[in-house]
Formats: sequence, C-alpha cells, structure tokens
Amino acid sequence: MYETEYKRKFLVLIDETAECDRALTFAAYRVKRTGGTVVLMSVVPKPEFIGLGVEDVLRAEAVEEAERNLDTRLARTKDIGDVRAETVVREGDAAEEIERVIAQDQGIAILVLAASTSSDGPGPLVTHFASRSNGLPIPLTVVPGRMSDEEIIAIC
Repeated sequence: MYETEYKRKFLVLIDETAECDRALTFAAYRVKRTGGTVVLMSVVPKPEFIGLGVEDVLRAEAVEEAERNLDTRLARTKDIGDVRAETVVREGDAAEEIERVIAQDQGIAILVLAASTSSDGPGPLVTHFASRSNGLPIPLTVVPGRMSDEEIIAIC
C-alpha cells in the first residue's frame, strides 16, 4: 500500500550568493508540485581564536545573520504557495555539515545546489560533491545559476 503523502526532503544550502536562490526556487517548486519539505540550511564558519569571549560574540552575530537570511528565504517559499519548510543552522565547514545533516535526517532525499555563474567553475560545493569518488548517499541536483525563475518553474 502506498502512503498518501510523499515525505521526501530537499536540502538547500542558504548563503549570500545569488545562486542559492536558484536552488531554492527549484526545490520549492518541486515540493509544491510533488509534496515533501524544503530544508533550508545555513552554515556559519567557526570563528578563529581572537580572545576570551570575542569568539562567542562573533558566533552569536554570525548565527543571527544566518537566521535573518533564512527568514528572508522562508518568506520566499511562502510566496510560492503551499511549501512546507524547515530550517537548520550549523557551525563549521559547509561540506562536512551538509554531510552530517544528510546522515542524521533520513528524510532528506535530494541535495539541491546551484552552479556558480562565475567563469572560475561551478563553485566549491558543487565541485566537492560532484567529484567525490564514493558519492553521496542521495542524488545531487545542480541547477544552472543562470536559469531564470520562469525557466526553473517550467522544468519542475
């Protein structure tokens, strides 16, 4: 017997790049069409040791900025319509934290990243995950960074 609702999760890294909006648009419209949840993840780097207490202040400021960025993107998913969303904030290396979240949440079925529009290549995370010899335990969807919302919506 089939479940009446498909519960897969699309994991999207949220950062300051314009490309992350491409990935979010793809994931949100896929969820709107097929069901599931978009997991918006922000990773803040660990602050370097500067002095007692300073790291805590820097960490708190970075987390606050990440949460504001997530709230902005959450508002975007609400504008799209009936899109269920969760947020995750982690501290550390983005690739390592993405892998940890995937390992910890068995509902995450697809990692969605967008390729950079830079001539320097698709970006460090796309390169990292696409070139892993042992691969990810889930599919990786790479959205071209130059696609418009309309083009993305048309393929969802």
